[in-house]
Amino acid sequence: MLLLLLEALGALLVFILIIWWTMFSGRKRGELPGAHGTDAVAEPSPDEAAKKAR
Repeated sequence: MLLLLLEALGALLVFILIIWWTMFSGRKRGELPGAHGTDAVAEPSPDEAAKKAR
């Protein structure tokens, strides 16, 4: 019984370690500017694409 409890505790610790690692292991000062595509060049609208094709 004690072995089962130790194994469950070990599994819980590994689970908590994985959650902590995925949540808090990012960059020290957050994401880089423009990393989410806000500064990326937008694709032309269909009207602009049609004008260029002429």
